Amino acid sequence: MKRILIGLVVGAVLAAGGWFGFNLYVQNRATAEVEAVFAQIRSGGGKASHGKIGFELATRTLTVEDIKVEPAQAQLATLKVAKITAVGVRQPDEARFSADSIEASGVEVGFTSTERITVKANYKLPQITARDFSGPTRAEGTPVTGSIMDMYRFILAQYANISASEIAVPTLEVNVDAGGNAGGGDYVYSGVSIQNVNRGKIETAKMDRVALTVDLTQPGRPAKMTGELSGLAIYEFDPTAVRAALDPQGSNDDNFHRIYRRISVNSYVVTAAPGMRMQVDGFTFDDIAIRPSKFRPAEIIALVPADGSIPTPAQSRDMIEKVADLFDGFQIGKAEIGRQTAETPQGTGRLDAVKYDQDRITLEGLDIPMPQGQFKMDRFALKSFSVANLMRWAASLQTPGRPPSPDQMVGLFRVLQGAEIKGVVSPYKTTRQLFTIDTISLNWGEFVGPIPSKVNLVVKMVAPTDPANPALQPLIVAGVDKLAIDLDLGAAWTESSGAFALAPATLDLGNLARLQTRVALVNVPRGLFTTDPAQAMGQAALVETGALEASLRDGGVVDLVVAQFARMQNVSRDAARSAIVAMIRAQGEKIAGTNSDARGAVDALAGFVEAPGQTLTIKLTPRAKVPLMQLMQLSQTDPQSALAQFRIEASTGL
Repeated sequence: MKRILIGLVVGAVLAAGGWFGFNLYVQNRATAEVEAVFAQIRSGGGKASHGKIGFELATRTLTVEDIKVEPAQAQLATLKVAKITAVGVRQPDEARFSADSIEASGVEVGFTSTERITVKANYKLPQITARDFSGPTRAEGTPVTGSIMDMYRFILAQYANISASEIAVPTLEVNVDAGGNAGGGDYVYSGVSIQNVNRGKIETAKMDRVALTVDLTQPGRPAKMTGELSGLAIYEFDPTAVRAALDPQGSNDDNFHRIYRRISVNSYVVTAAPGMRMQVDGFTFDDIAIRPSKFRPAEIIALVPADGSIPTPAQSRDMIEKVADLFDGFQIGKAEIGRQTAETPQGTGRLDAVKYDQDRITLEGLDIPMPQGQFKMDRFALKSFSVANLMRWAASLQTPGRPPSPDQMVGLFRVLQGAEIKGVVSPYKTTRQLFTIDTISLNWGEFVGPIPSKVNLVVKMVAPTDPANPALQPLIVAGVDKLAIDLDLGAAWTESSGAFALAPATLDLGNLARLQTRVALVNVPRGLFTTDPAQAMGQAALVETGALEASLRDGGVVDLVVAQFARMQNVSRDAARSAIVAMIRAQGEKIAGTNSDARGAVDALAGFVEAPGQTLTIKLTPRAKVPLMQLMQLSQTDPQSALAQFRIEASTGL
């Protein structure tokens, strides 16, 4: 029995010795693996050190303390970590390792950029936690240069090799020192949580809050901006296309690839100076995509003069073209910015929403203070809006020593294809009256060269009659203090028939009159749509006049004219009306001698003045071919002969 007991004790001692021996062996191996990583850094000329390394076999927990890394390249980030604890460590192969959880405490990262100006950034992370982590044992490659783009490429390359079910950063503090230049400041990020990282792709990333203080100081003008952003959320981030776009060798991929499904923020508040505060009640951006062949930010940075000098005109044009290419390579499906409030010493302005959908941008609910009162607008929209096209058009105008050509100026039509304004209420000059716009809508398209061949304009507005305008004195005397304008104008050219029609063209002057016209031109050649005056004149000689029609509905304008004539002649209104009718008939007798149809038109016009409230309709139909240029010349030199080219139909009715 005693021998058995002794045997058990000896066995236990041997087993314990074997256990601790094996544990010591594993710890030594773990130490060697960690040391190999640090040796890789030192082999490149950098400094890398660590403190105590521990490994517990039962839980496969690796701890490394007091880590310090200073790469040989000054442009690379320095790193300090008080302690790293990895639980459930495994190494499936020589190149990768995994862990159930990794926790790093006391992390500090320092970065210095010397491109153009020296900028130092210091990051402090009291704690980082990762769960179900998998990643490489060593970093792949190092940045070739110290450029920002090179650093981005390096970071994305490392990031593409890791996976984790969750990464959490309770607090991140960033200090940026711009050497006294604007842009330095402090940033505090709280509640950062990243879910389901898979080889660089992220399912969801959220952040509770960002507090910032930014230095906006300019020479002799100290200034700071403070702000707070809350509720940032990023969904389905895929950096694959970004890595392709940042490839220094370039990319031929001309397809759009989505990099974010959605980015959203709950609120954003900024205070820039005493009495200056802006608040945004959230925004969302959906389906953000880039085209690697066009999205080349490194090429734009390379064009900026390294010495900080002002770019030459040629450099500016190249830079604008590159930026336009960048926007060509950037795409947002939809975007919406919520209510924006701006508080200034002059008052508080508000914009309810800014919306972008494919190529249409809309502003809604604008309300801003003005010295005379509040300016309000329900809606402003631009159609077929393209930042890239706008920049290229602006760049085309910049030719040193030469003003922009007509073709360049009308090129703006191709940048946009329409605009709309609704619900404007604005103080009118220094009066207490209001200028209101119900609708202004302008659309164009179907281009022939740089010129649209189809245009539609709708205007519905009310404008006060300005006492300072002599032309409006008759209206003011008649007690008309505002003028309601309702205009609907449409013009289109049909290439197959060569017909050009101005129809409808309607002008409604509130309770005064309504004028509607229709104009038809035939044999309009394509060559007429040009900015070359000589070519336009040559082509205009081929254009012929079609039917012309006009109708005028009296809503008070006849009585207004009669009253004005009565005041000028110092007679009664009845006498004034009779005198006007007599003048119309006398003039008509002269015209009737060369055009028998004119008598009917004269009678209709006279009857229109005699009995207010009617609608006068006149239609002119060419008797034969009537060249437009010839008609315009005759209208100036011999109006009666010009009128004789047409059959005239005229009528009045209620």
